[in-house]
Amino acid sequence: MEPADPLKVFEHMLGVLLELAEEPSLDRLLLKLSTGAPRSPWGTLVVIWLIEDGDAGVRTLYAAAGGGAGPFEKDQPPRLPTALLRMPFGLGAIGGIAATGRPMELKHPDQDPEDLAEVADWLRTEHICRFLGSPIIYKDEVLGVLGAFCKVEPPERMAHWQRIIAAQIAGAIVNAKAFEEIRQLKDQLEQQNAYLREEVVDAKAWGDLVGESSALRQVVSQIELVAPTEASVLILGETGTGKELVAHEIHRQSRRKDRTMVRVNCASIPKDLYESEFFGHARGAFTGAIKDRAGRFETADGGTLFLDEIGEVPPEVQGKLLRVLQEKRYERVGEDRTRRADVRIVAATNRDLKKEVEAGRFRQDLYYRLNVFPIQIAPLRERMEDIRLLAQHFVNRSVKDLRCPEPRLTRAGLVQLQSYDWPGNVRELQNVIDRAVILARGGILEFNLPIPAVQAMAEPPSKLAQGEEPEYLTEMEMRQRERKNLLAILNKTGWKIGGNGGAAEILGVKPTTLVSRIKAMGLKQEE
Repeated sequence: MEPADPLKVFEHMLGVLLELAEEPSLDRLLLKLSTGAPRSPWGTLVVIWLIEDGDAGVRTLYAAAGGGAGPFEKDQPPRLPTALLRMPFGLGAIGGIAATGRPMELKHPDQDPEDLAEVADWLRTEHICRFLGSPIIYKDEVLGVLGAFCKVEPPERMAHWQRIIAAQIAGAIVNAKAFEEIRQLKDQLEQQNAYLREEVVDAKAWGDLVGESSALRQVVSQIELVAPTEASVLILGETGTGKELVAHEIHRQSRRKDRTMVRVNCASIPKDLYESEFFGHARGAFTGAIKDRAGRFETADGGTLFLDEIGEVPPEVQGKLLRVLQEKRYERVGEDRTRRADVRIVAATNRDLKKEVEAGRFRQDLYYRLNVFPIQIAPLRERMEDIRLLAQHFVNRSVKDLRCPEPRLTRAGLVQLQSYDWPGNVRELQNVIDRAVILARGGILEFNLPIPAVQAMAEPPSKLAQGEEPEYLTEMEMRQRERKNLLAILNKTGWKIGGNGGAAEILGVKPTTLVSRIKAMGLKQEE
């Protein structure tokens, strides 16, 4: 069979590359490049190495595709030696092409002392007499290297053809990567939209404010009253009660809902940067101000500015904050131009600002400006009836966010959650649920929570008629009843343990056994 004309081989290869220009998958593109190489009359092994960025910025080249034909055994290209499968960036012939972006041609490469020294034996075994390498470049960025190992002398114009083919391969690789990135972003957007739709259904009428207690209903009623107005709102409550959720709900129901809501965590701003954070700064205003920067008031213009932890703002900044709230005007740090800020202020704090005012740590006039419409959020221990809905809400969210199998929330688990004091409030409840969902592995949710003494004395919430006994008791309910019974006996006997008429005699146990039981239950005489 007569060997193919070199020009026709080149034209055929260009045709293959043009067909691959719109291939949306990089893996399929490389596979087609490997299998679509034409039969070569000069016995060429063609290899494509791509640059890979590893840990700590270390770059390497890996053999991503290869093809060829001709006088090689069984018309198949030889298997590449290990040294050519992955190699350091910038070293040797191939690494040097990637680093410099310049092509390279080596005659008798098996005799080269440096460039391909590690594979010299392989080159001699395969009778390689010429190596040609060209960088795969797209818009001045080197993506990899196209190399050709020839067993016979190639045509004079082969190096020129190789550079043209490398340019075509670069365009095809960039297109494939762009298609893959678009597909990933589309998938991510679809997942986010689906999640948001489900969240709207889960949240029901109160948005993200989940519950049915009278305390929550009062907060919702206050939100509905104040949201349509332009009044400043001060949200008060312990850490973890959901003050930011209330702020979002106020914004969502306001006339500014189509504009931005900007949050400022006043507790996380360094003391020297409050003014810059609030009002922005001009270039050169201070060391590190290398360009103009807009502040949070400017960013929130036309929308809502949520000042979280407002009690942390230092006194020297409170006066300037008061001015912008009163006059809606401010200046960037280092700039004389006065700007206008049309923002609605919603603030939040876990401090008692009245006491802060009395102590001289918070300006009274600023307090009155912020406290136009206060909303007090009850701690979770005062709205225990919300725990059932909150727990189920967080279980559903954890299953989605953590990608865990759906667990089972039992009645005993709910009783345990309702028997805890929740010093960390709703945020602590969410963390406990997240941890339990991970550990449950699709089984029953178990919560490792201490039982506060005051809570342990209370009977679990029940809808049974007075005097009616439940059909059964959970382990938690049994422990609570046992504890309450023991405490009643101890109080009746004046905490007399042993002897005639002592608590041990009434219970029918040894005094030492009773002492151990009292310690285990954490009972104290003041109860």
